[in-house]
Order: sequence, then structure tokens, then C-alpha cells
Amino acid sequence: MMLIPTPELIAAGNEKAIARAISWVENNHPHALQLLKQLNGSADVIGITGPPGAGKSSLVHALAKYWSKQNLRIAIVAVDPSSVFNFGSLLGDRLRMQSLFLMPNVFIRSISSRGSLGGLSGSIIEVVDVLKHAKFDKIIIETVGVGQSEVEIAGLADTTIVVSVPESGDEIQTLKSGIMEIADIFVVNKSDRDGAEAFASHLQKLAHFRSTPDWETQVILTNAMTETGIPELSNAISKHAAHNQGNNRMNFLLAERAYTLIQKNRMKSVSVIALKNEIELLRNENNFNLYGFIQTKLQN
Repeated sequence: MMLIPTPELIAAGNEKAIARAISWVENNHPHALQLLKQLNGSADVIGITGPPGAGKSSLVHALAKYWSKQNLRIAIVAVDPSSVFNFGSLLGDRLRMQSLFLMPNVFIRSISSRGSLGGLSGSIIEVVDVLKHAKFDKIIIETVGVGQSEVEIAGLADTTIVVSVPESGDEIQTLKSGIMEIADIFVVNKSDRDGAEAFASHLQKLAHFRSTPDWETQVILTNAMTETGIPELSNAISKHAAHNQGNNRMNFLLAERAYTLIQKNRMKSVSVIALKNEIELLRNENNFNLYGFIQTKLQN
């Protein structure tokens, strides 16, 4: 018999129920909304973002291993890039975290970005709510790593970590204008490389200009492969979580969540595959016009 995910099973930490609930919300199951209405919970949500090659997956692995040794329950959501043709996930991050599957207090789920341009997934809000109800202590979200469009993570995570490497110093002007502005914590990974200290110092100066009386973005040097700097990063996350309580952004974030969910519900009858098939047929006609096609759809 197919397992039906219930709030009770999810809260009890039943991994099959948690996985099935995530599949429901990803695939717009008819009972998904009813299930979500019954869920509630809280957890520290940590977003990890940054350019490709910065070592985000290695950093997630090291953090999860560190927290696991403290008997914390950790959920990892690795948002993988998807095929632009079938929206299937490449699951690369899951392959890089194989050793974590042996840890009983670590749950890993790879989800496809499915064409989302924000480095996340259209169902990420619901996925996080499922994991919160499952009473995980830490929820780590690793974004695709597509660059400045990843600012969505700042609206979802309690703490946003921007990971870079010493070589990123050459790109600092680009990073300043976009992705760097969302950081609660900067991480300079692969800190055994030349220039790491100088780059970290430069980031610290940038952080100082953005500081408030209550918080100044911290800069942490790490080497995820050797787990260097991981305790310091964990402490920085804890400090920011304590600072973040009562954040005035909460009303805005809740409005953003409501907007996303309402938008998704109203668009659930629209299928990209069906649109592709219609366009494929219509393009055989000489007079096909995309904007006329869109107008017809809006009028129906």
C-alpha cells in the first residue's frame, strides 16, 4: 500500500512520509495544499549561495557533519540545475554528499530548479515548511549557483551565506552590485590558496560599510575539504540567528510567501509541456505570432 504522508508521520520524523510529502508539493498533488494547511514548525534555515566552483557542496557537507556530531537533526535541500528541455534534475550535489547518507540524523533531498531563474525551485517554500514540521534543527538550502539572480534565497533563509574563493577578488565589482548585497555572512572558502587573507580583508571593509548598529556581516575563512573554519562558521550562524529574532523583514517575507503560493495555485492549470506542444503545432502555420498566442490564452 502506498504511504500517505500525514502531519503525524512527518512530525515523527518518518523519512518515507517526509519524502512523499515533498514529492506531493513538488508535483502539485491534489491533496498537497490540504496537507500544508496542517503543518507548522520552526527551524533555523541557512541559505548557501555563491558562484559555481566556490565549494558550496563541500561546505554544506562539512557543516552537516559538524552539526551531526552535536546530535542535531539536519535537512539538506540541494537545488540542482535542471535540463531546459525536460526540467529533470542533474542531481550533482547529491552525488557529492554520499557519505552523509550513512548519518541517521541527516536527511538529503535534491530538487530541480525546473526553470526557476532565482537559483531555487518554485516549490522551495513548501518543501521548507514540510521540513520545519519534521522538527529538524537545521535546514540547509544550497542554491544552483547561477550568479546575481540568486537573491531569492535572502527572502527564504534566516541566514544567507555567500561563498566565494580568493580568486573572486578580480570580480569584486560585479559581486558588490548583486549577490554580495544579500550576505549575512561571507565565507572565503579554499582559504589555503594565495590571496585568501587579502580578499577576506577586502570583504570585511565592504561589510563595514553595510553594517548596522546591531549587526555587521562577518567574514569567515574556511577550507571545507579539511573542515578548517567550520566551528567558526557555525558560531557565526548562531550569532546571526540570535540577532535575527524579531527581524522587521518578517511581514514582507510572509507577504512574499503568500504571493508565491497564490501565484502558483492560480497557475496550476498552465502546463509548460502543453504550451510547447501547442506552439509546435501552430508554428507549422506561416502566421504564427507569439503575442497573439499569449493574448488568446489570456482571454480564455
